Amino acid sequence: MLKKAAALLFICASMATWVGCGSTSSRYLYAAIPGSNDIVAYREDPNTGVLTQLVGSPISAGQSVHALAMHPSGKFLYAANSGEGDVSLYTISTAGTLTEVTPRTNVGIAPTVLALDATGGFLYVGNSGSFDVSVFSVDSSTGALTPVGNSFPIGMVPNNMQLSPSGGILYVTGGGNPGLIEAFSLSQGLPGVITGSPFFTGNSPYGLTISADGSFLYTANKLDSTISEFPIAADGSLSGTGSALGETFTGPLALLIDKSGKYMYVANQASSNLAAYSVGSDGTLTLLTGSPFGTGSNPSVLAGDSSGKYLFVVARLHR
Repeated sequence: MLKKAAALLFICASMATWVGCGSTSSRYLYAAIPGSNDIVAYREDPNTGVLTQLVGSPISAGQSVHALAMHPSGKFLYAANSGEGDVSLYTISTAGTLTEVTPRTNVGIAPTVLALDATGGFLYVGNSGSFDVSVFSVDSSTGALTPVGNSFPIGMVPNNMQLSPSGGILYVTGGGNPGLIEAFSLSQGLPGVITGSPFFTGNSPYGLTISADGSFLYTANKLDSTISEFPIAADGSLSGTGSALGETFTGPLALLIDKSGKYMYVANQASSNLAAYSVGSDGTLTLLTGSPFGTGSNPSVLAGDSSGKYLFVVARLHR
């Protein structure tokens, strides 16, 4: 279990809730501020988890910057600029400072969620205005993006997007009541719809995470205050209809499984708390003694540091 939970000292203000606001690299953390078109950069003290804003931060970003994705090498940061339909690439110095590489890469309409595979070979961009996903290969030396095929339609606003640990399956959540999970097998970045997709889940599934071994998928369903659990079959399809854990807390919005794979954390926006669960070998969740833990108002985004010792809770002003 994480040793300490630390609340971030900034507000990620947006008129809509999008996960992926915070991202960490080594001892640095970056957060997108959509309302001011900025990215805020912090240095983390590895001994205490305390954050100190870097000199020169915040950094100007694109219009209505929403989601951030960190390259596994720690050398590059990608930012989805929802208001202008493009993605920015930043190089990261050893001191944590960001330098934008122009020009920006055009994507679909209103990009709001990003996902990078574990090798850093492909970047997926969920476009909320055009109801599709754009795919790019990533140059490992420069971070430059090259389109892979055409954007593929998903027919819904992507609430969240996650890759399986193997990188072979892409899951996208969206829809209302019931919510939907679309699953795509990937070959050189190109998607193929998995048999049975889409799969149904709870109402407004904003939170999405996958167990460390790739055996279970979970969604946090904001409007019915449940967490759904799905076994993942060998072909990437989801078994059953999703066992729903009815929380006693309200408005679960974000999920995070720690680096050990033993614990899951849930940001409950309307309850202003953080719930902690142990994750069983069969995927079941058990609320930990002492949970939930109080947070600031509207906890909406979770991010863990690279050591796995600290959890950062980010608040938003609006959904």
